[in-house]
Amino acid sequence: MDSSQWLALPARRPVARPRAVVVESWDRARRRHLDPERLLPDLEVAEDTLVDVRTGHPLAAVLPVIRRLLVQDAEGSGLLVAVGDEHGRLLWVEGDPDARRRAEEMRFVAGAGWAEDRVGTSAPGTALALDHGIQIHDDEHFNRLVHGWSCTAVPVHDPETRRILGVIDITGDERAVDPHTLPLMEATAAAAEAELLVMRLRQRAAAAPGAAVAIPLGPTTSSGAVSAPAGSAVDRARTASRRDTRGRAVLHVLGRDTGELELPDGGSVELSARHAEIVTLLAWHREGFAADFLCDLVYGEGGSAVTLRAEIVRLRRALEPTGIELASRPYRLEGALELDLHRVVSLLDRGAHRVALAGYLGGPLPGSDAPGVAEIRADVTARMREALLAAASPDVLLAYTATREGADDVEVLRELLRVLPPRSPRRAALVARWEQLERSEP
Repeated sequence: MDSSQWLALPARRPVARPRAVVVESWDRARRRHLDPERLLPDLEVAEDTLVDVRTGHPLAAVLPVIRRLLVQDAEGSGLLVAVGDEHGRLLWVEGDPDARRRAEEMRFVAGAGWAEDRVGTSAPGTALALDHGIQIHDDEHFNRLVHGWSCTAVPVHDPETRRILGVIDITGDERAVDPHTLPLMEATAAAAEAELLVMRLRQRAAAAPGAAVAIPLGPTTSSGAVSAPAGSAVDRARTASRRDTRGRAVLHVLGRDTGELELPDGGSVELSARHAEIVTLLAWHREGFAADFLCDLVYGEGGSAVTLRAEIVRLRRALEPTGIELASRPYRLEGALELDLHRVVSLLDRGAHRVALAGYLGGPLPGSDAPGVAEIRADVTARMREALLAAASPDVLLAYTATREGADDVEVLRELLRVLPPRSPRRAALVARWEQLERSEP
């Protein structure tokens, strides 16, 4: 299905008929003989049991992540953030107080059941029914009591089994179906899933005899990246987090010496080291470069413009099946493309340090000596380190010391010793490593 099917159409754009995904949802509601005039949701979780149901639900553990990424910005905005279980029952509804009072009229409250088979088309219910993020705008709702409201929702999965755990929803006016809302929701769901996985790995490591001081997610490669075995829990979670449902390609270069261009349809194209360097530079600097400047960034001083032009011809040929075009004067990319390191930087900027570190597989193209790539690599590496030192929790700093870049970082070890509790059993090993590094310095 075309990625645009998941995005709501603006009210100002006249359309002959609703999106196919909406029509199909309406058809499912009609087959169940639902009445669009009388679809007030039932309160399926009684008030006296709501606390127990919330406490026992897996998403309760990651509610702080969801609140930090979504709810804080919803306060005073007219928007609501809801978290529901796999059955479509809303367990938490938070956000703007005025919007919460108005939403009570349509029973958009904690405990209410919003599954599609009971109330028809809505973002939380239809997202669960289709196992896909979706936006529903105003009168696209099957239930006429919900007209005037718009919503975006995404399912949340168990990071190991991929079973649906629940749904995250934003409800409000047209701002709830802004085109940028769905990517934000998908990133929040991925952050919640990664947080769940980290919690489980930490619990298992703590329970294992002779647990190590740091808790790496797997063996590291020569570039310092974590290399989880194929089919492992980490591998499955990482694969799931790589999926992009926004109709854009993603170039994976973190911890890799070549590039893997992942396409929206699920296919992929392997780019050579040189082609990955060029695409990385043009994706990081979207405004593009004049030929001579790009030549210096790729080859260094003394590089040949003739050699660059020949490489560009080969690169265009490699990109032909992807729909991404490489324009000239200046050289620039045309088409939706994102770098995996863009996501890591975005997570760092939002304070999601644990999730950013889990997705950080090492610097971009670590084997490249292209001056422009080396500059990007130094920038991203420094931003990661500075963000962790400034605000990361002790367990995230411990995980960073398991990477190649953080293993011998005296300042990181010093900061860890400062923030760890005085009686932490981890302190002795950290002090020993710190003293060893101090002795080895010239």
